[in-house]
Amino acid sequence: MSAPANLEDMPSVDLMTELLRRLKCQTKPDKRLILVGPPGSGKGTQSPIVKDEYCLCHLATGDMLRAAVTAKTPLGIKAKEAMEKGELVTDDLVIGIIDDALKKPSCQKGFILDGFPRTVVQAKKLDEMLAKRGVKVDKVLNFAIDDAILEERITGRWIHPSSGRSYHTKFAPPKVPGVDDVTGEPLIQRKDDTAAVLKSRLEAFHKQTKPVIDYYSKLGVVANLHAEKTPQEVTVEVKKALS
Repeated sequence: MSAPANLEDMPSVDLMTELLRRLKCQTKPDKRLILVGPPGSGKGTQSPIVKDEYCLCHLATGDMLRAAVTAKTPLGIKAKEAMEKGELVTDDLVIGIIDDALKKPSCQKGFILDGFPRTVVQAKKLDEMLAKRGVKVDKVLNFAIDDAILEERITGRWIHPSSGRSYHTKFAPPKVPGVDDVTGEPLIQRKDDTAAVLKSRLEAFHKQTKPVIDYYSKLGVVANLHAEKTPQEVTVEVKKALS
């Protein structure tokens, strides 16, 4: 919900709902969380549940970079210059954008970082920035799942392009294989959902994130979740890890 510039124009029921939400949030403990997991591990399912339960803000660095560029913030202008030159946006710039975001009221009780840090250097810089604020990462939720299970989850996904309806050959099959239940039109598979693409994505993911998980394990903040379980069971595990 993006608020109008003038609070007077906001419907009373929306104001009251937000006020009650904030009052309820005051009693929640602060939490600073990092979510780590390969594509298809269920991070996207758990993240909004955790966000609402603990009144956190969700920080997806890719979206934040784009927003900063659009809003022409000082850091956004720097990021745009780097992108236009075809350079990677520096770690310090991303940390700066996260630091800016943490000033917002929605991040008052803490945050969920998704897709960052991807390297140990980034993790250390994040820790330094948080230390200046007198806080630290409380938990790293590691959505651990066997590659073979992921392959079954992802490569079984088929989509009906015009409606966005999705099917799964094992878990939610169409009535007729390869055909949409409603229109009878053929289903397609996203190119990212093929076994070959998935294999290279997983290899890159493991190579990149293992050192980050090791780094946070030494700090004693990693919770390894059994991400192959049902979403409801994983939610129970997440809440246990955070209690």
